[in-house]
Amino acid sequence: MTASPSQKLLAEGLGTALLLAVVIGSGIMAEHLAGGNVALALLANTAATVGGLYVLIEVFGPLSGAHFNPAVSLVMAARGELPMGLLGPYVLVQLLGAMMGAWLAHAMFDLSILQWSGKLRGGTGQWIAEAVATFGLLLVILRAPAGRASSLVAAYIGAAYWFTASTSFANPAAVFGRMFSDSFAGIAPASAPGFVLAQLVGAGLAVGVARLLLPRGASARDSDEEPRQAHKT
Repeated sequence: MTASPSQKLLAEGLGTALLLAVVIGSGIMAEHLAGGNVALALLANTAATVGGLYVLIEVFGPLSGAHFNPAVSLVMAARGELPMGLLGPYVLVQLLGAMMGAWLAHAMFDLSILQWSGKLRGGTGQWIAEAVATFGLLLVILRAPAGRASSLVAAYIGAAYWFTASTSFANPAAVFGRMFSDSFAGIAPASAPGFVLAQLVGAGLAVGVARLLLPRGASARDSDEEPRQAHKT
């Protein structure tokens, strides 16, 4: 049974909120328990994100596609897999959900709910890393065999936390939500535009490469893959 537009939007907003609560909350917990060991904190943050992401995609994927990510929704709309009329509402609830997820994480750890991140992240290496992270995420989503998207996306994000200099945000909504948290996982508002632009470039490159990988004469919608389920942080 197909979900209604309101159910799809609720699933996207709630899923994105929970995803950001996982990312930011686990970062706060990891920083408290790691005793200043940044590598250990990142490892704990990664493990929680991978597990949370997999579960959220499995739970919300059948309802909304589990994008949780404006870059993914934009690509799906361009491919005709998301009605263009839902693109704007999807992005809106993803952004609102990301912000509320940050606030929820703060509330759970008795921190000030309203805050801005002061963690500057920028420079050519960081932007290249975000383009690479988002390129890989979208390519995995577009090429994942039927029934495998949730596990492959979660595994890729876990790897990208460690092989990219930016720790793989790969998601404009995640950037937006993390701006509201002056914590381990935060990003300063001044750093956000560069990250988002790099993510959109990476998403566009992934679409182009995915087309090159299609069999001769096939179209993007001829694939026997399942409806796209996606994400990230």
